[in-house]
Amino acid sequence: MTVEQNVLQQHSQKHQQTLLNQLREVTGTTDVQLLQQALQVSNGDLVEAVAFLTEKNAKVPQQDEATYYQTAQITNDRYISVGSQADTNVIDLTGDDKDDLQRAIALSLEESNRAFRETGITDEEQAISRVLEASIAENKASLKRTHTEVWSDSPNPHERKRMENCPVGLKNVGNTCWFSAVIQSLFNLLEFQRLVLHYSPPARMQDLPRNQKEHRNLPFMQELRHLFSLLVGSKRKYVDPSGAVEILKDAFKSSESQQDVSEFTHKLLDWLEDAFQIKAEEDREGEKPKNPMVELFYGRFLAVGVLEGKKFENTEMFGQYPLQVNGFKDLHECLEAAMIEGEIESLHSAENSAKSGQEHWFTELPPVLTFELSRFEFNQALGRPEKIHNKLEFPSMLYMDRYMDRNREITRIKREEIRRLKEHLTVLQQRLERYLSYGSGPKRFPLADVLQYAMEFASSKPVCTSPVEDIDTTAPPGGTIAQLPPPASAGEQPDACVSAEGSGSGLQASQQQQQRVSIHKPFTQSRVPPDLPMHPAPRHITEEELRVLESCLHRWRSEVENDTRDLQASISRIHRTIELMYSDKSMMQVPYRLHAVLVHEGQANAGHYWAYIYDRHHQRWMKYNDIAVTKSSWEELVRDSFGGYRNASAYCLMYIDDKKPFLIQEFDKETGQMLSGLDKLPPDLKVFVEADNKLFEREMEEWDALQARKLQQEKLALAAAAAAAAAASVAVQPMSTEPCSPDNTAPSAAPQHDPEYMEQQSPSGDSKHLQEDTERAISKAAAEHDEKSPEALLNTAMKVEYTRLLRLAQEDTPPERDYRLQHVIVFFIHNEAPKKIVERTLLMQFADRNLGFDERCKSIMKVARAKLELIKPDEVNMEEYEMWHQDYRIFRETSVFLLIGLELFMKKSFVEALMYLIYAYQYNKELLAKGPYRGHDEELIAHYRRECLLKLNEYAAALFETGEEAKVNTGLSIMNDLVVPCLPLLLVDEMEEKDMVAVEDMRNRWCSYLGQEMEPNLQEKLTDFLPKLLDCSTEIKSFHEPPKLPSYSTLELFERFGRVMTSLTMGRTPADGR
Repeated sequence: MTVEQNVLQQHSQKHQQTLLNQLREVTGTTDVQLLQQALQVSNGDLVEAVAFLTEKNAKVPQQDEATYYQTAQITNDRYISVGSQADTNVIDLTGDDKDDLQRAIALSLEESNRAFRETGITDEEQAISRVLEASIAENKASLKRTHTEVWSDSPNPHERKRMENCPVGLKNVGNTCWFSAVIQSLFNLLEFQRLVLHYSPPARMQDLPRNQKEHRNLPFMQELRHLFSLLVGSKRKYVDPSGAVEILKDAFKSSESQQDVSEFTHKLLDWLEDAFQIKAEEDREGEKPKNPMVELFYGRFLAVGVLEGKKFENTEMFGQYPLQVNGFKDLHECLEAAMIEGEIESLHSAENSAKSGQEHWFTELPPVLTFELSRFEFNQALGRPEKIHNKLEFPSMLYMDRYMDRNREITRIKREEIRRLKEHLTVLQQRLERYLSYGSGPKRFPLADVLQYAMEFASSKPVCTSPVEDIDTTAPPGGTIAQLPPPASAGEQPDACVSAEGSGSGLQASQQQQQRVSIHKPFTQSRVPPDLPMHPAPRHITEEELRVLESCLHRWRSEVENDTRDLQASISRIHRTIELMYSDKSMMQVPYRLHAVLVHEGQANAGHYWAYIYDRHHQRWMKYNDIAVTKSSWEELVRDSFGGYRNASAYCLMYIDDKKPFLIQEFDKETGQMLSGLDKLPPDLKVFVEADNKLFEREMEEWDALQARKLQQEKLALAAAAAAAAAASVAVQPMSTEPCSPDNTAPSAAPQHDPEYMEQQSPSGDSKHLQEDTERAISKAAAEHDEKSPEALLNTAMKVEYTRLLRLAQEDTPPERDYRLQHVIVFFIHNEAPKKIVERTLLMQFADRNLGFDERCKSIMKVARAKLELIKPDEVNMEEYEMWHQDYRIFRETSVFLLIGLELFMKKSFVEALMYLIYAYQYNKELLAKGPYRGHDEELIAHYRRECLLKLNEYAAALFETGEEAKVNTGLSIMNDLVVPCLPLLLVDEMEEKDMVAVEDMRNRWCSYLGQEMEPNLQEKLTDFLPKLLDCSTEIKSFHEPPKLPSYSTLELFERFGRVMTSLTMGRTPADGR
């Protein structure tokens, strides 16, 4: 065969596979043979092929076995669908449903076919382009939002700085979480990483035909190298993949919506294969080129089949191996079902049989084995795509021996043994069910319990009661005593009611009594049987009968219990035997370790993607969620990946050959030395990364310089304001006859920076309250020691004040009376502040210039200020002093945030309340990290923060349901501006289960709209909004500025806070979260 013929054959095979992929995508049919039959019947006409398949699916006829089991010829396609276990009523398809489906499909395929003939771009490639176009459009649109601060990078580059040895994340540039998940999984395959980093374009590029593939693949490879090099050595916490996305976007022109992300993985590997093929052909002229992508990701299997007694064998190549999820509980069950199709008895039988079937046996497994889990189906009955949320377990270590061709005979023997054991197991389970659910009626009970109940009944003694004694005859059914007279004898007139009424004539009473007697005839119409037992018991049974019956029942019950135990033990042994069927060493020689799990959360039409990747070096799982890369665990992976819990489940599993450590080891292939960091990069990429790092370092330096200038300007402004305030204070003070002391000439450095709640320039607010406390302490000290010097009075007054504050701190008070809000020293005592800090703070209280103007207070103030001047820098650490007072300032701010947030919440002003509660929780969390008594009740704040978000979500959803344009926009604005930016705050601490449940409730509310009929514009808005809502990133993005707080005096803050807490205590229920 000539080179030209080979090229033409490959092109023909590629084109045929493209048609098969289009048919599979549109109709949902995964059976290759059936698709090929459709193309043969239609002579390659896609419209007729679709009509053939849709008509066939509608009628569900029996397929022609001769056609179904024909095996395809060997092709170069790597994405062969092997095995189909889907229900005929459910088609695997992730596209959107349309009205008049048949006509739309025909037009779509006609357009797709024409586009392929004109441009050479396949429909699958256009699908990838639609993903990229949507991503770029979303990224550009986000720049035009009014709330760009929510989605933009943090302006502080230090917050975007990479921590040492922490993996680098990928920025979501607009619905590109799928790109991040796939790229991170491949990047962490170190062999794949080495291949990409050391890829060099062909040396004779100018001599090569510049076809469309090379225009696409070679620049993409260069961009991918740059991206990988940044992931290796960047100093940034995350990097921007827009370059690679832009290359992909420019390769295809389309503007449709996003398709199945698995198609992206298929095409990505296809592009990489093409790029490496060009290089391989150049390096190995005259020899058969080896493509490293093929050797890394592609394997081969042998299709062994029997068709009406005739055997056939064919070898086929595969890449990502597709597996059905529906109806299976674990990965091995999926694989077993995918490896066997139809009736297989004749495959290993010498008899000629009309039965047909085929098996798949792996002849060569790739180093990287990828399973594609089919979790999306198109439900024809409902007319919409659906996601399969069924639980599917998979192991961290997978042994593939049972699926290898070399173990074919052994596996067949074991499969036959397992089949026999399962048949026996079914019989035993049916027998056990008869014991555990005994009876012929709708209600069934365990037979052992039935016998026990019969024995208890037989041994019960009848305890009889008189009907008159057992029934309260004075209380009639209606509950009115006058309606039911007491029982009377036969010769007695029942006239008791007449005397009881005590009013009315005797004739009326007699008539009423006759009426009552005629209506209610006790013990005639509803007579209770005489000698009725209080509980069920035999009426007549002799001692001999009872002894025989008890003996039989006890023996039967023992026999039933023994039979039940034997059946349960036999069932357990069979289960154990099946589990251990492949556990011998000969069937554990092909180990594959789980490397990465790609997870999807959401519904069929929208969702979020992330990846769990195993870090072999640190022996732990890592979670790659866009820019957030965090430590994880196998337990978290199981919870998010197995399915059956929430809306998250794995859609792709990547296993690696455990006997090939080069896949995940960092070393130089030429020297064998272990490499890390920038040493792994070739010279050109090292220069590229170092240049980017220098840019980032310069950005941080410019930021630091800017902040230093701002700080200097703030200090100058504060100094000017303090000088102006001091001048104003001197101007308003009365003329003193005493000579000026040094402390009155100018403010000292220390008081200049004292906390505002310790000293104010006007005798109002906090200063006035503090002044009154100080004067009371001085008066009490003076009453005890009238003739003491000012210094002695100061010491005594400070002791009096400290004793009072200590008493307040030691009280066990409810939240309604939080004395920390009354005085900073109570806060210090609660948190065990150093003694020197407390003493200086108390001394500052007595050194207040606004203290009373009587001579005694003034003299004490002067002594206190003199003592402050004498305190040496080494006696009190001023940085520590400022830190403690800063913490108290934050505590007061947190209290104000909480106070206002709760007040607004109780007024049902949820929009206004949210930001106050958000910042109250964040500030409070920072305080509690330093000590348990530095903040408020965290559960209380978390509860109202959570409730506020739920209320807003409910309100926004109600607006969306109206369908009115203005209300829908308002609802989505509330979600985009307020709710969605706050979700990472609830997800960042996954130990808070109530927050996680609340987030799931909000997401489920919006995902429930996916299956409902709505206007196209509403569907478009919903599709645009859902990826933001379903983004599971816990990265806290730039946020709204905190609300401006009003100024409260200490007394006002204490009282208002107490009133709010009292209201909450009175209205709180046990279920509200505290």
